[in-house]
Formats: sequence, C-alpha cells, structure tokens
Amino acid sequence: MPRARRIYQSGCVWHITHRCHNQSFLLKFERDRRRWRHWLFQARLRYELSVLNYIATSNHIHLLVRDTGRDVISRSVQLIAGRTAQEYNRRKSRKGAFWEDRYFATAIATDHHLLQCLVYIDLNMVRAGAVQHPSQWRLSGYNEIQYPPQRYRIIDVAALCRLTGTADPEALRATHYEWVEQKLAKGSPKREPMWTENPAVGPDDFIAVFEEP
Repeated sequence: MPRARRIYQSGCVWHITHRCHNQSFLLKFERDRRRWRHWLFQARLRYELSVLNYIATSNHIHLLVRDTGRDVISRSVQLIAGRTAQEYNRRKSRKGAFWEDRYFATAIATDHHLLQCLVYIDLNMVRAGAVQHPSQWRLSGYNEIQYPPQRYRIIDVAALCRLTGTADPEALRATHYEWVEQKLAKGSPKREPMWTENPAVGPDDFIAVFEEP
C-alpha cells in the first residue's frame, strides 16, 4: 500500500497503520506485542514522539500521533519497526521481512474526526471478534487512558486533553469512556476504510491540502 503524501505541518495528527509482511500473524503472542510497545516507549523517550492512541493487533499496528517536528514520526516508526523485527527474527532464527515495506499515514482533522478516529482505534479488536470490549485487549491506548500506569506511560495525555477539549486527565478518562460506550451501544462496529486508506479525513478544505495535485 502506498504512503500518503507527506505534508509537514507542526501539530498535524496522523493515523499510522503498519501491517506484518503478507498479513502474517507475527504479533499473535502478547510477548511480541509487548516488545513492540517497549520500542514505542523508547521512541517517545528518544524523539519525544507525541502518541495520542495505539494498539498492536496480531498482524498490524495502529498509531495516532501528533507531528511535533520534522522526521520525528518517520524516525520513530523506523526505530519501532526495525527493533521489533530484529528481536523477533533473532529469537525465532528467522530470516526475511517482518513488516510490509511501507506504513500508511492518514492525516486526521483535529475536530470531531479526531474523536471518531480515537474510538475507531480502540474498537479494532472488537471489530475483529477477538474481544467484546476494548478493555479486554491489554496492550492498547484504551487501557492506558482508562487505567494510567505508574511507569512507562506512552500516551501524551496533556496533548490529548487539549485536542479533545477536556479539562484534565480525569475528565478525559470519563469522556473517553463515554465515547466508546456510545459507539458500542450502536451495535457491532464495522470497518471504515477511510481511516486506513485515505490520505486525509476531515472537512473538504482540510482534505484538499493532502490530495495529490
């Protein structure tokens, strides 16, 4: 899948998806998903990657990140993907590609579309039928927002509060919970390709910035 055209805009939010090679289930064990999360944490430390949401599934990952500087996102993804693959291949005495060659990035408008994208990521494994509620998939941004860890925090809570218009982390948790529950109450969530296949999602004038000339 080709990459979205990169338009550098400080503060722009990107939804990144990266699939395992040939859609293989190389992340099916939690041990390997934890290593991916470890390198996501390292990217936050090294490059100050601003992470708004994330999830590692059995064969792909989702990241919702805020662009805070040139090359921060690309360097972070390179670190996370490269180290995860190296560790897996070394442990399994395996050779060959772990990831698809390119990740895909969709620019997300910071209005109600951001909230929708946040929840879309949360409900990934519910859509897949692996769990009935996002809280049951442990390595996820949903659980980090709802049950903040004492150490190794990844979510940029301050940025997420600003972008969602919530006053503080407590308000964010309560509001985030309601967003997810309201979506679940509408029935089984469906896949929405625009979040993972379009160059941008938002109002027409926002989308126009990211369209090919």
